[in-house]
Amino acid sequence: MPEANHVSPKAGDPLLLVGTMKGAFVLRSDASRKNWEVGGPYFPGRAIYAMTYDSRDGRNRLWAAVNSSYWGSYLSTSNDFGKTWTEPETYGVKFPEDAENSVKQIWQIVPGNAAEPNTLYCGVEPAALFRSDDAGETWSLVKGLYDHPHRPQWQPGGGGLCLHTVLPDPANKDRMHIAISTGGVYRTDDGGQTWEVRNKGVRAQFLPPEQWYPEFGQCVHKIVSHPSNPQRLFLQNHWGLYRSDDGGDSWQDIANGVPSDFGFALEIDHHDPNTAYIIPLESDEFRCTPEAKLRVYRTRNAGESWEPLTNGLPQENAFETVLRDGMAGDTLNPAGLYFGTRNGKLFGTNDGGESWSAIMKGLPAVVCVKTAVV
Repeated sequence: MPEANHVSPKAGDPLLLVGTMKGAFVLRSDASRKNWEVGGPYFPGRAIYAMTYDSRDGRNRLWAAVNSSYWGSYLSTSNDFGKTWTEPETYGVKFPEDAENSVKQIWQIVPGNAAEPNTLYCGVEPAALFRSDDAGETWSLVKGLYDHPHRPQWQPGGGGLCLHTVLPDPANKDRMHIAISTGGVYRTDDGGQTWEVRNKGVRAQFLPPEQWYPEFGQCVHKIVSHPSNPQRLFLQNHWGLYRSDDGGDSWQDIANGVPSDFGFALEIDHHDPNTAYIIPLESDEFRCTPEAKLRVYRTRNAGESWEPLTNGLPQENAFETVLRDGMAGDTLNPAGLYFGTRNGKLFGTNDGGESWSAIMKGLPAVVCVKTAVV
């Protein structure tokens, strides 16, 4: 096994958490975000589909979802930025026996609302949500969603039947949006006891035209919301790009001038609810960047128009794919944005997308990029 390097972040340092098909990496920089130190690989040879950093209540804790042929999908934590990690049996995200299911993969780890500093959520496959109220020591199935009458009719997407996005509302601890492939968007307003479908206006183009707008069953690839205006959400569908201004009650198509409305990656600017970023892909059959040009598209007017950002990105023979968790923005100003590709390249910008540089090349296939500030 390769010997891991380690980083030692200081207060205020930005972090990049990069999960790949063959291990995890932790990168640190300073506020300039010009040069990055690299820690890892951690869990070499294992796929890492989810990572997060939890700094609430005085913690400095990294979380990673690790896939093992022996242990299955399990959670591990580090309190020293990767130097040591907990053993596989430390945390248990498991269905209760009466659920007659088993966790195939952990797709998402998300800290809860700031008002609940010990709450965490996991989205898993087959589609279900787990909650911890003791900082991850124990986990329980969110029964309100698991017992939803729609669940027996959810069907697997290309990546499986996964609950891949968890969006706690920063202004309301009882509200949360989740996204399921293929089930669509659901929202709770009572802390997870009940869930309502929120797919009005979202097209299911893989169905016959007369069935394009079902109540549920859309193949949502990603949703994001803005912390200063949680009612404003953006959605990247399996064909389709949308915005909601009413917390998901309705969606409008905003695929205006993009080369394709198929894709996975989607992110917001944490300082501007009108700014969002996508990386379009050619089609569901050819999941590479259109015209073999690696372009990030940015809107500054909530989707009325989009502009390609290319400075520093390859514009010839760039047959790249960026997956749903492969792009993330930081909270610094000007905004930093980072994405990794299935060809093992990691790119970043420290000026809102005006210029880009390659942070790493030659990584294993990147499936997860997350940001944090120590």
